[in-house]
Amino acid sequence: MKKFSKEIQIALVAIVGVVVLFFGLQYLKGKTLFSTDNNYYVKFSDVSGLSAASPIYANGFKVGVVEDIVFDYQHQSNIVARIGIDNQLAVPADSRAEILTDLMGNVKVELVMGTGAAIAPGDTIFGCQHEGALGQAAGMVPQIEQMLPKLDSILASINMLLADPAIANSLHNIDQITADLTKTSHDLNALTTSLNSHMPQMLENADGLLANTNQLTKSLNDLDISSTMASVNTTLKNVEQMTNQLNSKEGTLGLLMRDPSLYSNLNATMMHADSLMIDLKAHPKRYVHFSVFGKKDK
Repeated sequence: MKKFSKEIQIALVAIVGVVVLFFGLQYLKGKTLFSTDNNYYVKFSDVSGLSAASPIYANGFKVGVVEDIVFDYQHQSNIVARIGIDNQLAVPADSRAEILTDLMGNVKVELVMGTGAAIAPGDTIFGCQHEGALGQAAGMVPQIEQMLPKLDSILASINMLLADPAIANSLHNIDQITADLTKTSHDLNALTTSLNSHMPQMLENADGLLANTNQLTKSLNDLDISSTMASVNTTLKNVEQMTNQLNSKEGTLGLLMRDPSLYSNLNATMMHADSLMIDLKAHPKRYVHFSVFGKKDK
């Protein structure tokens, strides 16, 4: 077998390297080697960072890539992108291609499928932009700018509030209250423990008290209320009769209470008796005569 010279071998290696480099670059761009994808064209007014090899998705599934982007210098509002779509996917005529940009800055094309008849390869698809997450964030920037002065005012008020010595005093008081609550909780636990230890004795005493109450209730039930009330009524009647006799002029007590002459006579009698007793003490010999020999005093 005839061998090639070193120069021919180097040339063959260089050609193979260039071919491999070319297909490698195409692969890195997302293009399928020896692709059989259908080519379509999409018109955009603004591609917003879209470039060749950007992926194309339909319902979240990758169905192709952007193969080339051409700027129409005569009609500057038109930017035409040539895209390759899997030949197994039929693209309806009312479909549209939306450019999406995520928060990381990655750009892709979302193919929103329509419901009409499929278009032929080489036809043009309507293209537009979708705000996406970055667009929504950009729409919030004016509102955030309006809120910044209010946030500055709120932060200044918070700083003034935190610098107030009353806050430190309040925190100190809160610490004291917490300590007091802890002590109170400890005391309550001790009281609960004491109550638990005395609870059997208290229950026993309560049972004894309940038994005494039941006995008292039984004794009250055994009493003859009718006879007792009859005796009380009789006693009250006797008291009433006695009161009536005292109020009347009949009888000694009634006369004594209502007749002033009887009172005067009793009073005079008491005075005479008193005088008699005084004279008896002063001159006992006038009333008592006593002699051992039987001799009478003159």
